[in-house]
Amino acid sequence: MYSLTVRDHIMIAHSFKGEVFGPAQKLHGATFVCDLEMRRRSLDADGLVVDIGMAAALLAEVLKPLNYRNLDEVEELSGVNTTTEFLCGEIHRRLSARILDGALGEGGRGLDGLKVTLHESHLAWATFEGPLQGDSAR
Repeated sequence: MYSLTVRDHIMIAHSFKGEVFGPAQKLHGATFVCDLEMRRRSLDADGLVVDIGMAAALLAEVLKPLNYRNLDEVEELSGVNTTTEFLCGEIHRRLSARILDGALGEGGRGLDGLKVTLHESHLAWATFEGPLQGDSAR
């Protein structure tokens, strides 16, 4: 399996509901380093997983609506605890939908799967990994 990874970051604010979250129930911020790993069994005709520039631009585009936002105020995330794990799945869903719509060209449609990792710090991170999925999956 071949893979290509691109990296970006976002800065967000959010709060959580539920006693399990202790002090994180209060509004707090996070800076996430986001890795997008794209995988395929065989390289395309040009010897690529996907075009690295297109992949980096797509990741930046998908992260932009979340960057410098209080996620508690983002309508489509209303009522959801936007944990690191949840956000990995949400970013994966958004990337998948764009790739299936052609954002990485035909080469992107040949991907076997994506892995989205959000690094909360040098000590903790979360990942969501799976095949490309349509916009309705959550």
